[in-house]
Amino acid sequence: MNVRVLIDGPSELVFDYAVPQGLHVSAGCRVRVPLRRKSATGTVLCVVDEAPMDFALRQLECLMDPEPLITPVLLRTGQWIADYYGCGIETVIRSLLPEAVRSEQNSAKTRRIARLDSAPDPEMLAKLAKRAPRQHAILLQLAEAPGYSLPLTDLGDGSSAAIKTMEKSGLLWLETEAVRRDPEADGSEEVLESRALTLNADQQHALDAILASLESPVSKPFLLLGVTGSGKTEVYLQAASHVLHLGKTVLVLVPEISLTPQTVRRFKARFAGIQEQVAVLHSNLSQGERFDEWHRIRTGVARIVIGARSAVFAPLPDLGLILVDEEHENTYKQENVPRYHGRDVAVLRAAFENCPIVLGSATPSLESWHNTQSGKYTLLRLDERADSQSMPLVRIVDMRLEAAKHKGAPSILSDKLRVALEQRLEKGEQCILFLNRRGFARSLQCPKCGHVCQCPHCSVALTYHRTDERLVCHVCGHQAIVPRKCPSCRDPSIILQGYGTQKVEELLAKVLPKAKIARIDADAMRRKHALRDTLNAFKSHKIDILIGTQMIAKGLHFPNVTLVGILNADLSLHVPDFRAGERTFQLITQVAGRAGRGKLEGEVIVQTFTPHSPSIQYARQHDFDGFSEQEMEFRRQYGFPPFAHCAVLTARSNHERRAEFSLQTLLLRLKENLPPGLTLGEVLPSPLLRAHGQHRFQILLRSSRARPLTRHVQAVLDRTPLPEDVTVVFDMDALNFS
Repeated sequence: MNVRVLIDGPSELVFDYAVPQGLHVSAGCRVRVPLRRKSATGTVLCVVDEAPMDFALRQLECLMDPEPLITPVLLRTGQWIADYYGCGIETVIRSLLPEAVRSEQNSAKTRRIARLDSAPDPEMLAKLAKRAPRQHAILLQLAEAPGYSLPLTDLGDGSSAAIKTMEKSGLLWLETEAVRRDPEADGSEEVLESRALTLNADQQHALDAILASLESPVSKPFLLLGVTGSGKTEVYLQAASHVLHLGKTVLVLVPEISLTPQTVRRFKARFAGIQEQVAVLHSNLSQGERFDEWHRIRTGVARIVIGARSAVFAPLPDLGLILVDEEHENTYKQENVPRYHGRDVAVLRAAFENCPIVLGSATPSLESWHNTQSGKYTLLRLDERADSQSMPLVRIVDMRLEAAKHKGAPSILSDKLRVALEQRLEKGEQCILFLNRRGFARSLQCPKCGHVCQCPHCSVALTYHRTDERLVCHVCGHQAIVPRKCPSCRDPSIILQGYGTQKVEELLAKVLPKAKIARIDADAMRRKHALRDTLNAFKSHKIDILIGTQMIAKGLHFPNVTLVGILNADLSLHVPDFRAGERTFQLITQVAGRAGRGKLEGEVIVQTFTPHSPSIQYARQHDFDGFSEQEMEFRRQYGFPPFAHCAVLTARSNHERRAEFSLQTLLLRLKENLPPGLTLGEVLPSPLLRAHGQHRFQILLRSSRARPLTRHVQAVLDRTPLPEDVTVVFDMDALNFS
């Protein structure tokens, strides 16, 4: 028998090896193999036929694990991803089996403990107190410890000699135990047990439908459309509880790492008796934490897994339910190879595992909504808030009128929003201000010659960050010193244009000096657990006003928040993307949903320069049905998703003409033997022409069927040689067109 092995390391080396007699190897196993003059580790991709060869294959050295680390279902899922998204199975395997697990440098953390079989004899203790006081002290410590055991590190310095003597005389035992590196171990907040809440009629109907599917041999995916504050999380928790009682496991996906701690706390509070069975998976874990969590999941110790996009590959045994929260979020789409969509892969895995999946959102993606209209998904609705509170009142402020009122000067806070903030502070209520742009000012511009400080590597202006006194590129991270004079004409009157969260924070401190203000964005939350600590402070009312970017737009529940202000709601509206309207509607609706989630009524003030935009007007009325109807008609007319699959082929290079010419060559070859239903666009500069020092051009491809599109593109790429300095990237079901 021969096997094909993917060698660990940055390169995608795949070799065939012979299997020695008596060694049982299957796909997904970890093996050690000879590679040149040394040994290497790798993963078995598949068992291959023993074709006649002119040379003898080298044999595997040994199995590293007796059981495959990749389950058959996950292998099948990986093969589907490789075929659908047009990438090598090698790259998919690296997602299925993370580096923390593959690396030989990582292992379980252990510690030595001292243990007593029973409480020490009083007479013996009396004798030791006189002749061996150190041994006497150690026995007293162990006698008072739970289970009569303590780590050696807790028994004090200089005790090693005494402990060795006591071990030899049989007074105590030394053992080695594994220590879990818990990602939540340093959390200062105590998790209090919560009980299941009484469901309203809509919630009960949704839960009954999900539970009924547990008994069904075949289950359609569920789309749980619930307005913000409608109690979707309570439905998740009660469904998960039933699945756990059946002896099965639960996978919970969240769109942002920032939402993971809050979700973990909610699940731990509900399942307080089995807190140790909750595992988390996301990219902020250390290698040791990821190693421990992954093996707890694989061995069945952890029965609930909560994580971001990559957690869809968690090796859960006997999976009984998958929950995908905020399924519309574009963060579920992987931006690097393999460019899979976490939500779609979760739906696929649920089909392979034959378990129900629930996709929840207040603003579903139009792709999922279309699947309910076509009968592929089952629609469940929660149209009212769980606490019987009304939806927050949304007011639109036309910033064009505000500019005229202030004689053309740009205004950050409208008069209406400023007054509303003052009123809430007087009542002791809390407020959230949302602006999806970090930094202090979006650019530095010379009023005399018009020069704007640009990033030398990207086609974007540098953003001014006052905290660090630096100009920063938000694409590649390049930093520059703030010039005191215009670099072009040397005029000293260079000025700041636009505003970000830092400037809003500074302005609020001047306008509302008594208010306690905090900011949440990628700059302010660099320290580990900074986000969790800030949200906890806001929850305990140590903060009056929270300013933030998209990190605070969804999933947060603060009953005392009665006012939400959305600054510059047009940021996501006027971009070259057919999904711009959908994303703006989703963003405004999600942010507005943070208001009025308790007993007090909520109010939302949206500041915009385009108040008559359908996205803003439908969001004002919390009308998803109306928005989806007009947006679907637009997509149908122009052949955009969900009525077609959309892919992007991008070429990038340090040489502009070489990137463009390579893509034009590919376009000519793509037009040959074009599959029916496939539409090709022209070679165009990317909206962000230059990024990370490379020039970029792209082709938009649309097709009614995904696999013919992928296979046609991959066939052309395989037979087309490209210059060494040109990289071509294929992104199936693309969400990012910049």
